[in-house]
This record gives sequence, C-alpha cells and structure tokens, in this order.
Amino acid sequence: MVARLVLFAIDICAVVLLVFGLYFPRHRRRDLVVSYLGVNVGVLAVASALSSSNVGAGLGLGMALFGVLSIIRLRSTELDQHEVAYYFSALALGILGAVSTSSVWLGAGMMALIVAVMFLGDHRRLFRNYRHQILVLESAFTDQVALVAHLEQLLDARVHAVTVQRLDLVNETTVVDVRYALANRAPATEPEAPASAGARR
Repeated sequence: MVARLVLFAIDICAVVLLVFGLYFPRHRRRDLVVSYLGVNVGVLAVASALSSSNVGAGLGLGMALFGVLSIIRLRSTELDQHEVAYYFSALALGILGAVSTSSVWLGAGMMALIVAVMFLGDHRRLFRNYRHQILVLESAFTDQVALVAHLEQLLDARVHAVTVQRLDLVNETTVVDVRYALANRAPATEPEAPASAGARR
C-alpha cells in the first residue's frame, strides 16, 4: 500500500513536470494542459482500480489505450505530432503509477526516462534549422525541378522534400507541403506553424 501511494505521488510530480515544466513553456497551448492532466489522472485511477480487482490488468490497459486513442481520433481540433507524443507520455506515466507496484524504483525510473526523453526530443535546439510549411504559390508549377529551385530561392533554404497538394492551372496557384532547412540561421523565438505564403516568379 505504501509503495502504491509513493508511485501515485511520483506520477503526479512527473506529470506536473511534463506539463508545466516542458509542454506549456514550450508550446503555450492552455487547452491541452487540462487534457494531459485529465488523461494522466484518469488512467491512473482506472488502472489502479482494475489492478486491485479481479479484472485482468491487460483488459484495464486495453480500455485505457482505447479511450485515449478515441479522444485523439475524435478530436475537434488538429493536433501536431509532438502533442500526440505528450498525450502518450501522460498516458504512460499514469499506467506506470498504477501497475508498477513490484518495484518503486523501477517505476520511478521509467517515469523519469519518459520525462527525460520528452525533454530531449522536444528541445528547440534539436534540428533547430529544420522547418515544415504549407505554402500557396501564386504560380502553377508543373516542373518539379523548377518548383524546388523557386522554393529554395523564396525560403533562402535547402529544400529536402516537397509534395504538391493542389495544382490549379486555371487560377495559376500551387499548394505545396515543403520540408526544408535554414542555413546558418538562429532558431525562431516562437514555435512554427503551417502558414500560407504568396510568391510570384
């Protein structure tokens, strides 16, 4: 019982650090703070109750995963991949806090590992010059080489991948999904987001 309470406390500390120490200072999305905290505490409560009953732990974990996946799939607003990663981190912390009663240190170590991985993987200095944009170009590009050359000149960067999402020959517009890397440029002060930009040849 004491070990379980200790893991509960460690889980709460870990998710508070994950949300208020990593996610919110970096991304500033207030609505997801409630989601991450709710998912963590909800999974912690449900998995703990199921592990203490006659219901198998596998069924409980399956229900928890199904619930979180349903929330993500039925969301009303689009989530970026890093936000989905924070969802699963909050979920994993809750599960570890509920079922890792055999070894407090093992459970605490796994929680610390999750937080550390998110700290490093979501750090702004990691691949800081790489960008992802959706651009609306005011020209119709049918030649891939010309399109890449135009984007590199427009963005002043090296284009690594470009996908044409829509080509309108009547209105002479091209919608492209482009991934590129800035050359010797300081990282942006604000998190990047898909944007539209117009350009003429």
